[in-house]
Amino acid sequence: MTSSTNDTIVQAAGCVLWRRPSAGDLELALVHRPKWADWSWPKGKLKRGETFEEAARREVLEETGHTCRLGARLPSARYLDHHGRPKEVRYWAAEATGGAFAPNDEVDVVRWVTPDEAHERLTYERDRDLISLVLIAIGTDEDGREP
Repeated sequence: MTSSTNDTIVQAAGCVLWRRPSAGDLELALVHRPKWADWSWPKGKLKRGETFEEAARREVLEETGHTCRLGARLPSARYLDHHGRPKEVRYWAAEATGGAFAPNDEVDVVRWVTPDEAHERLTYERDRDLISLVLIAIGTDEDGREP
């Protein structure tokens, strides 16, 4: 860590949250943040003393209303946040285990979509890059179907 506040890495965690409804086709949860007018995965900054895994579960619950089971660790995203600080977001593939969404201060919509729809709707390329890795991690084909 350096002495400059601007050089401090902002640490965050999130999940590519998935479920397979009774129909069997895979769905991924996208969150819409009206403040940034973007569609992305559930994610947020770590709180003091919190592990990345704890933060990932907390953020999924806070932003989507769902509990989850963490699965495979996915590659981290690294970029500059809106203040120009370096940011690292560690991601997991996570299966939704229950819950329901209610709009909150940060997220106004959660949309469950197919992998193709996620690719079209996600705002950032770094988020789109995780779709194929999640499909591999949970053992589905490119359409989200079990082989």
